[in-house]
Amino acid sequence: MKEYLLKSPVFAMAAHQFDQTAEFLNLSEDVRERCKWPKRMITVSVPIKCDDGTTQVFYGHRVQHYLSRGPVKGGLRYHPKVNLPEVAALAMWMNWKCALLQLPYGGAKGGINCNPAEMTLGEQERVTRRFAMELFPFIGKEKDIMAPDVGTNEKTMAWIMDTYSMRIGHQVSGIVTGKPVSLLGSEGRTEATGHGTAFLAAIALDECGISRDGATAIIQGFGNVGRYAALLFERLGIKVIGVSDSKGAIWNEKGLSIKKLIAHTEEFGNVKGFPQSDEIDGEEMLYQSCDILAPCALDMAIHKDNAGKIQCRILAEGANGPTTPEADDILEQKGVFLVPDILCNSGGVTVSYFEWVQNLQRMKWRREKVLREMEMKLHDAFDRVLSFAKENKISQRIAALSLGVKESADVKSTRGLFP
Repeated sequence: MKEYLLKSPVFAMAAHQFDQTAEFLNLSEDVRERCKWPKRMITVSVPIKCDDGTTQVFYGHRVQHYLSRGPVKGGLRYHPKVNLPEVAALAMWMNWKCALLQLPYGGAKGGINCNPAEMTLGEQERVTRRFAMELFPFIGKEKDIMAPDVGTNEKTMAWIMDTYSMRIGHQVSGIVTGKPVSLLGSEGRTEATGHGTAFLAAIALDECGISRDGATAIIQGFGNVGRYAALLFERLGIKVIGVSDSKGAIWNEKGLSIKKLIAHTEEFGNVKGFPQSDEIDGEEMLYQSCDILAPCALDMAIHKDNAGKIQCRILAEGANGPTTPEADDILEQKGVFLVPDILCNSGGVTVSYFEWVQNLQRMKWRREKVLREMEMKLHDAFDRVLSFAKENKISQRIAALSLGVKESADVKSTRGLFP
């Protein structure tokens, strides 16, 4: 029954990774079952009155994978292809990510099957507030803390915070993270995931003996994660030679001007037509020779049919689940240095944790402190993953997952099973 409810390629990939890791760790069958399957899966209908007077019903999902280490934490995405198995897979990955980074959270994820690009701001607000009310019994600063994801932003989080606070009767800042700074959001939260992705990719360059100055990077996806990764790459002297988004891809072997490209995308909505570049097919861009390839879009972008054509030295996974298990095997044989997703894109949840702590303590950190503390935690996790991988002669993905899964399994075993 569990397998039927969560039948999808994305959840199958997350489950396969867990099974591999559980096998390596030699987990007992009872602990495996308790760690693998979500604790709570919630699906609600979200009816709203549209601006044209019609009523439309969307479906919203929230999966809370693991509640044994503290409240659950995870993003909320708005996308027309959102479904329960995908959300469950993302919640599972978030769980191992929080455990790997030693944050006091379990993993969660949420989503609504809507297309914000085709909705007015008023319709987006009504969807958000209705979803928050439907989930009211299951969320809270000590229960479940949401954050922005694909298709959502700080404004979405402000609506959730306001809706929840109005119901409670006073402001509850810690109910969400990724809020506007004016509403006690954290400095540095917006750029955290992309900044962390580029920061770890640069450390991987050092580990591989490649000079940062003049190294090359290709970025798939130029949303929040991709653009902030690109900005840090440029600051570190790493040339970004290729960038793609949902509308197209651009190329310049001498390096793209990232600030000018961001200005172009803000004016025209995508990277196409950027004057200091040539157009290139988005798939072909992935196959070009580079030092760093950073997939920062959606899942399963690198698979068995294209992994053999990848020519990067380092794969820095800014997205969740961008590489399938079959592709992992191919890339490992090619000697690609992997910075796995649960480590590479963990800057976002790390700074979300810092925001939550600031809200609980009624304190405010400066941006420099936020990013410095994030970099320290990411560097520590990188070192632990690399050391564990070398010590056990396993891939960096299995090493990262092992550290996260073992932390979660140990807590399950220690707390025991309530009768």
